[in-house]
Amino acid sequence: MQKGSDMDGQGMHGPDPVTRIESDGIVVTVSDHGAEMQSLMTPDGRELLWHGDPQVWSGRSPILFPIVGRAPDDRVAIDGQGGEMAQHGFARRMTFDRIKAEPTRVVHSLTDNMATHDAYPRPFALTVTHAVSGATLAVTAVVANTGRAMMPFCLGFHPAFLWPLPGAEGQAHRIALDNGAEPALARLTNGLLDDTRHPSPFTGGELRPDPAMFDADAMIFPEGAGQGLRFDAPDTADAPSLRFTFENLPNLALWQKPGAPFLCIEPWHGMAARKGAGPEIAERPGAITLAPGESARFRWSVTIG
Repeated sequence: MQKGSDMDGQGMHGPDPVTRIESDGIVVTVSDHGAEMQSLMTPDGRELLWHGDPQVWSGRSPILFPIVGRAPDDRVAIDGQGGEMAQHGFARRMTFDRIKAEPTRVVHSLTDNMATHDAYPRPFALTVTHAVSGATLAVTAVVANTGRAMMPFCLGFHPAFLWPLPGAEGQAHRIALDNGAEPALARLTNGLLDDTRHPSPFTGGELRPDPAMFDADAMIFPEGAGQGLRFDAPDTADAPSLRFTFENLPNLALWQKPGAPFLCIEPWHGMAARKGAGPEIAERPGAITLAPGESARFRWSVTIG
């Protein structure tokens, strides 16, 4: 099997090609469908990414664009024009063009088309790059306004990691924020963001995740979680640790589907619409608006230790 080339096999989305990239410390596969990572492995074959069982949750690491979370009545608008849009937007449901495949990097692109115009009446270009170096994976998204009008949007990442981590079955896990903060918690009501802020589940920057925390859906931290964290099982030396960094991604969510063996660590720029709000994307908390010709860059990375 060649690096930087198509893999045999169809993956969870059917026949969309999957590209393998690797370094001396990490092996990654990425599908053309949604530019979505399918696998994240150590060289000795330990898988770290959820496998996307459609009977539980078919996602693995979806790209969220042009919204993050839900819209009121699943409808969005830009200056009053728009239409139906499912949770987290359309990018994760579309096939991207693979514009470059190298041994350590694969680049995908999605541009506006007839399928996007009704709900999202703006020309755009979304470029997603997965790159590996040593034991680090970096995922970069660049959004460009290719039209002549202002373009509001949100962008987020939704990777799902095995929980428990391999080698840490039965062990307590930890999320430790680099900044040691105790950010306030927000919750969703029928998928929409509630303005109420709850006490932080972090103590001194640390959280010991428990499945009961997700009985009320995702835990969302609109501000204060910082630019990096660690996910590990501190009481065992047999499990890998995952060290994350975030760039231009000020919002953080943690999510587990009840009973499923994964934990989503989700850096976002933008969130679900507020409870009681209208459909305008520009009014969503954390939304970005680009002028014609402008672009914005977002990046997360994980280093396996």
